Amino acid sequence: MLVSLSIRRTISRYNDPLADCFIFQIDPMKSVFTDLFFRNGHDPSVQVNTKELEFQKTKVSIHEQLIDSLNLSIVSEISHAEFAVEIRALASQICIERANEIAAVDRDRMIIELMDEVFGLGPLEVLMNDPEISDILVNRPQEIYIERHGRLEITDVIFADAQHVTRIIQRLTSRVGRRIDEVSPMVDARLPDGSRINAVIPPLALDGPVLSIRRFGAKPLEVQDLLRRGSISKAMTDFLAAAVEARVSFLISGGTGAGKTTLLNALSSSIPDSERIVTIEDSAELQLQNRHVVRMETRPANTEGRGEVLQRDLIRNALRMRPDRILIGEVRGPEALDMLQAMNTGHEGSLSTIHANDTREALARLEIMVKMSGLDLPIPVIRQYIGSGIRLVVHAARMKGGLRRVVRISEISCPDGESFKVNDIFGFHQTGVNEEGVAEGQFYTTGYRPVCLDRIRQAGVHVPEQIFEKSGSVEWESSLSGNAS
Repeated sequence: MLVSLSIRRTISRYNDPLADCFIFQIDPMKSVFTDLFFRNGHDPSVQVNTKELEFQKTKVSIHEQLIDSLNLSIVSEISHAEFAVEIRALASQICIERANEIAAVDRDRMIIELMDEVFGLGPLEVLMNDPEISDILVNRPQEIYIERHGRLEITDVIFADAQHVTRIIQRLTSRVGRRIDEVSPMVDARLPDGSRINAVIPPLALDGPVLSIRRFGAKPLEVQDLLRRGSISKAMTDFLAAAVEARVSFLISGGTGAGKTTLLNALSSSIPDSERIVTIEDSAELQLQNRHVVRMETRPANTEGRGEVLQRDLIRNALRMRPDRILIGEVRGPEALDMLQAMNTGHEGSLSTIHANDTREALARLEIMVKMSGLDLPIPVIRQYIGSGIRLVVHAARMKGGLRRVVRISEISCPDGESFKVNDIFGFHQTGVNEEGVAEGQFYTTGYRPVCLDRIRQAGVHVPEQIFEKSGSVEWESSLSGNAS
């Protein structure tokens, strides 16, 4: 048993490899903001299990007693496994001592959750261990939502209070060497398992700390998985796979959670293993299965406002790394100009994603991003640059019921420099929803033969001609194709 020792909870994570087990015990919220913003930690409209709430509060109390009872001077001298055994033994002893506060049936659960508080993410650990959950959204201490199979649902998981949420947020951020406090009340980071977290605390979050966790599967979805789920048609995958292999640059557009990164991951499998790929992201999400991949990620400024590395910097540096292709996780600012320059100067076949509601809006946003670079380029020049660099726009959407689908694949050009010419090749038309509230419809082919098909065949990639034959209900086709000014 570890020797009892009262300690100050100001542990340096750099001096002790196991210090991140305790770092979140530091209470950063003891300030003038605490009472003002933590008072409304629960929404009265959300019903809370009072028994569960008492359990969580008791657990927090026992957890604090547990930490205060540890002799941290010997922590660095024992292995993680030995440390876990000692923690479990100490937790069991405290639970026995406080048996009047814990029902006998809850004792085993209490010990397990205390281990999660020390080594894991507290109440969220059970959600993090569920492979079917893609998003965990903590709105308030007693209001936690998850996304499962594309649908949001509220859970019965709760925190004891706002301070409990803050400690878990501190645990997450400390693991990746980031900080969050009243001076820097927002953080966006990536966990070691690839999950992306975003946290906001008071004074910016008015109802207490807010935490969002976007999770990614251990094994990325492949093209066959997307086909099986009805997210894309066979004709679409045949064409896009050929375009990727033949080094046709394109953009994947869509809203939040539309499956843009998932689609990019799946299509990257068509890139030959002989090619060198450099990926650039704000928060690393791509899970390429290719052999020759170099991954880079931006860096925010430090507390002194220095050391920031932007996507523009990484793209410029990537050009000196002998890349065959550059994959940008998401283009969202002035780096759009650098991306287009790469696509137009020998790095064809580069891919990226962009947030947009449809194909034409994606092109309009790209124009704005290029203008953000600070160069006073005329609009016709920008459009011609976009048209020569990007040949296709693939638009994905998250439909009713949570199902994600590729709803349009279009070829673009700008022959006169005045307006984009957008020709739809494939699409999806929603006809309604089924009894479960999931969108129904059908994929269709417009009959348009893309100009880039000649380039694909010149590259020695075979594409069946029949996949471009007109099929499906396309009476609405005339409203989808045409010019975009």
